[in-house]
Amino acid sequence: MNAKSETTHGTHEHAHGLQLRSTVKKEGVLELSLVSVATPEPKPEEVIVRIDASPINPSDQGLLFGGADMSTAKASGTADNPAVTASISPAVMKAMAGRVEQSLPVGNEGAGVVVQAGASPAAHALMGRTVAILGGAMYSQYRCIKAVQCLVLPPGTTPAEGASCFVNPLTALGMVETMRSQGHKALVHTAAASNLGQMLNKICIKDNVGLVNIVRKREHVDILKRIGANYVCNSDSPTFMDDLTEALVATGATVAFDAIGGGKLAGQILTAMEIAANRTAKEYSRYGSTTHKQVYIYGGLDRGPTEFNRTFGMAWGMGGWLLTPFLQKIGFEAAQKLRERVAVEIKTTFASTYTKEISLAEALRIEEIAVYGKQATGGKYLINPNKGLR
Repeated sequence: MNAKSETTHGTHEHAHGLQLRSTVKKEGVLELSLVSVATPEPKPEEVIVRIDASPINPSDQGLLFGGADMSTAKASGTADNPAVTASISPAVMKAMAGRVEQSLPVGNEGAGVVVQAGASPAAHALMGRTVAILGGAMYSQYRCIKAVQCLVLPPGTTPAEGASCFVNPLTALGMVETMRSQGHKALVHTAAASNLGQMLNKICIKDNVGLVNIVRKREHVDILKRIGANYVCNSDSPTFMDDLTEALVATGATVAFDAIGGGKLAGQILTAMEIAANRTAKEYSRYGSTTHKQVYIYGGLDRGPTEFNRTFGMAWGMGGWLLTPFLQKIGFEAAQKLRERVAVEIKTTFASTYTKEISLAEALRIEEIAVYGKQATGGKYLINPNKGLR
């Protein structure tokens, strides 16, 4: 028996795989390309996962597009080995200084089948199992990762069903946990008809938590009403501030998670929270209500400045919220409990819908970038790095 077969289980027919890379060139150009990378031999505690599904999340697009103006995107290369270039403005290049001339792999999360395993019992136990993983470089055909980082999906779950196990589900659960730990009793969410927003509604309905949804289109109101949302406010409606205030009075929500970031919405939420708090206040205070009102910005769908008039007293806060620091703060065991809940409810509470499944090469087609680059509600894409290759 040779040394190699003693250390690994499974054949090594996947010695190389394609990987999607993003490079910011020093001359102010973004370059997207596919490269062939060697698949490492797994160490005893590692496994090789054949990635069959990986979502394109807004958090992936920041790294993928490197701040480039994608309306300038040009295609080059061949159909099998495409490349895309786009220009980056001098102002954005300053912010990209830390990654210039580095070829970076993309894709935060994904799911697939374990096709090779290291010698440890933990790794060996995963052989042939369908798992979900978080850890970057998921827009790759094969990914070497520690067995402990794999979330085993329930029997009968496909990689496509498990592809979005982490970013959206854990963010939605993290919002509810943050609300509870900071003493709030209900919450507000913007861009609420997104995949993440729909999950948050299902969690709040299941866990009996008050939720105020803010959307910007009539059809988004209908999406959420269909899944049982109680309070949906349309920011395009002339009665928006009144509708929002009534929903805040009804739920007592004093914390909001805002995916928009720029513009006036964060300030409008704080203003409506103040009106709602004053409506139930026992006595008048010239400093405004003493109820603390908090908006956490967790996304940047509007890249412009955040604008607000301080019409909401002095008991308020506006800050940022990100998933990774939240998970680090609660610690491994608490985070693992959240992950296990996601696995159990992956076909119900945490089900994701995608409009299209594309290959790595298709992800670099200009016409596809034009669609998924919009980050529009109901326009979520799934990359299958092994599509058409098996």
